[in-house]
Amino acid sequence: MFRDYTLEILYRDDYLIAINKPSGLLVHKSMIDRHEIYYAMKLLRDQLGGQWVYPVHRLDKPTSGVLLFALESETARLLSEQFKEHSIKKEYIAVVRGYTEEKGKIVHALKEKLDKISDKKARKDKDAQEAVTDYERLAVVELDYAVGRYEKTRYSLVKLLPQTGRKHQLRRHMKHISHHILGDTKYGRGEHNKFIRSRYSMNRLLLHCNALEIVHPYTEEALRFEAGYDEVFMMILNEFGWRDKV
Repeated sequence: MFRDYTLEILYRDDYLIAINKPSGLLVHKSMIDRHEIYYAMKLLRDQLGGQWVYPVHRLDKPTSGVLLFALESETARLLSEQFKEHSIKKEYIAVVRGYTEEKGKIVHALKEKLDKISDKKARKDKDAQEAVTDYERLAVVELDYAVGRYEKTRYSLVKLLPQTGRKHQLRRHMKHISHHILGDTKYGRGEHNKFIRSRYSMNRLLLHCNALEIVHPYTEEALRFEAGYDEVFMMILNEFGWRDKV
């Protein structure tokens, strides 16, 4: 799928580079998907003629959108500090089941998710960590299709603003308030995932990091990177009449 793939570069200077990561691409090599030979870190390095890049945050494999890399280790350290201090602003767009409230704040601590292969150092007895997500409903749609026990199906387009950065936070938080993200095979609702696959041939998670705001570690300039939507996500926006809502 990603052979000879050219990553979209959103911003580049001598210290950092931002790309639009496609859905289905790992950020870096992982034992979870040891069969995968393509990942953003390697594709970008090859695209830059062998320039080493340093990931300073992550997006889940099925999530698309803005992904930031440093071009040398000191910049990576400085950017990582901004993420740890929660001074970086991240915006996501998602399609979720049901009609959400117009605005809301999800405050729900999350236990560290353990993976037998990749998270060997994670402690099973570790306390749940604070996790906060703000959200805003941008649009709704009602479809004349029965899914599950309902005669009609309702979905919401939401902007998600994570205030903390826990693993799978947005997907787990939306599940917590029963507004599961469409296409989420881990935390979503199977009947809705099956519906959008059969009706719209849609096989991706409808979660996209559309914007990331940082302070440049050297110039102190405020930077905002924005990433556009792929054809599949845009098709859903068009089908639901939401193209002018994002």
